[in-house]
Parts: sequence; structure tokens; C-alpha cells
Amino acid sequence: MSRRAKAPTSTPLPLGRLNAMPAAEALEPCGGFFENSPWIVEEALKERPFESLHGFHAACMRVIHAAGVARQLELIRAHPDLVGRLAREGRLGQESTLEQAAAGLTQLTEEEIKAFETYNAAYHDRFGFPFVICARRNKKEAILAALPQRLEQTRTEEIRTALAEIGDIALLRMVDALREDT
Repeated sequence: MSRRAKAPTSTPLPLGRLNAMPAAEALEPCGGFFENSPWIVEEALKERPFESLHGFHAACMRVIHAAGVARQLELIRAHPDLVGRLAREGRLGQESTLEQAAAGLTQLTEEEIKAFETYNAAYHDRFGFPFVICARRNKKEAILAALPQRLEQTRTEEIRTALAEIGDIALLRMVDALREDT
């Protein structure tokens, strides 16, 4: 079951309206679905009209999988470290801040913060990109337990896992920002 850390936003945009908007205008409500990577939505919008949010999400995931490893790594590297410096300084985007808070990552002991710092450094050293997990679908204990397990994966497996987690993050953001026409 997913927890929602919803930002105070306006009424979700109807999918039919998104389908009818010029691409540049549609990027405004959708550009943040994939962390600092609006190119994904921009390319996926070429497949409009979408019949459902899941259809839109699937189009975005096709863009990611067709992008090639270099672009996929760029996407993964656009994500902030969990409990990283930016989070501790309050400099994350609104979505990331709320997502980390939903997982309990804003209320950590000094020991937990040090554990995250140690795992984040080991993860960066091993894979060359930040650890990505859908924080809204996990609590801090599950995230801390996942880090050593994921460190055991190959780089190829971890890229695949990170992209799946990014897909989950984006889907939850889409569900918050858009609604299917009724």
C-alpha cells in the first residue's frame, strides 16, 4: 500500500486537458514527474492522446528504456541522495522533500544519519550514481535494510532496479497531479 505525501496543489489536471494542451504548456504540470528530466515527458507527449494515466506512464517508461544507458544514468544521477546534504539543508524540491518526509527520513537519529551517509558513499563508490528508492512506498527501516542488499547487485541489475524505482516515483507524482476524465 502506498502512502501519499501530497503537496498542497491545485485541483489535479484532467488527462483530456493534458492531451489537448500544446507540448510546451503540458510540460508545466508534468515536467517534475522525473527528477530534473523533463525530456522524458516531452518525448512521451508525442504519443498523445493518452487514454489513461497508466498509458501516459507507460509512454514515459518507453522513452526511458529507449534512451540508452548514458541518458538513463543521467536520469538516475539527477536524483538526490536520501538524507543527503541537500535534504539536511532543506534544498530539495518540494516533491522530494515530501517523499522523504513520508518515509520518516526527516526524523532520524544521529546514528541513522551516519548509516545513510556510510551507505550512500559506498553506493556511489560501487555504482557511480545515487541510491534511488520510492520513498513513499517505504519506511526508513525498509530503506536502510535495502541499501546493503542493493549493494550486492551488479551495476546492470542496479541500473534496472533504479529505473523501476524512478518509474514508481513518477507514477505516484502523476497520480497526484493528474486525473482521468470522468
